[in-house]
Amino acid sequence: MSDTAAWVAIYRAMESERPDALFHDPYARRLGGARGEAIVRAMPRGASMSWPMVVRTAVMDEIVMRCVRDGAATVLNLAAGLDARAYRLPLPPTLRWMHVDLPDSVADFREQMAGETPRCEVEYIGADLRDAQTRRDVFARAAENGPVLAITEGLLVYLEAENVSELAADLHDIAHARWWLTDLASPRLLKMLKRRWQPQLNAGNAPFRFGPAEGTAFFAPHGWKESEFRSTWDESLRLDRTMPNIWLWKLLDRLQPARKREEMRRMSGIVLMHAN
Repeated sequence: MSDTAAWVAIYRAMESERPDALFHDPYARRLGGARGEAIVRAMPRGASMSWPMVVRTAVMDEIVMRCVRDGAATVLNLAAGLDARAYRLPLPPTLRWMHVDLPDSVADFREQMAGETPRCEVEYIGADLRDAQTRRDVFARAAENGPVLAITEGLLVYLEAENVSELAADLHDIAHARWWLTDLASPRLLKMLKRRWQPQLNAGNAPFRFGPAEGTAFFAPHGWKESEFRSTWDESLRLDRTMPNIWLWKLLDRLQPARKREEMRRMSGIVLMHAN
């Protein structure tokens, strides 16, 4: 997962350095480092495939800020990796931001960000959330100061369905999260990505696993309901960060029946769920 974090950080750096940047992450190039740059070079069409990560970052920034305005007091950022939102977004100083990841990942991030000042109160937690008791202890700490916004950016796709179910239940029952912000893939997208990037993903021990056929309905038994689905396709058009040869994809989209067009929209997205 550390390689994945470095890879995505370089995409954030590339966007930040554009004159028309959608967001500015002044730490991304440093955080991604030579390792992240090497991964982008090694991935097939690595640089040109930054658009979905850029769209995800920009849309999640918007939703995080809105949830904070709507009363979120604690942000529980799981598998936080190299996410510097607590340092780069205009957050209120009273906000509590829990940066949770494996101990080595947290230590690496803290070392690279030494000397930088976060915008809000940051609590660093090095924990292996695969251990049920450890996870529940962390979530109970989050619940002490709600309302809680949970973030799992770039995490679920790497988990087995049973692990996602356990996470969903604990976020609802123990963290008492009011909102859950995540990204979600479909089986069709997983198949496409595996075909394109499987050797590199396997080499990095980061195969894609989770893409439920039922979409956000997967989370309903655990107390979660879709509040907002922001299609990566739609948002890429809105933000003008689209895939290569977008004209051809738009043409093909217009030729598809309505059911197929909706399937395309839901192939990948940023989802905000709320607790029932």
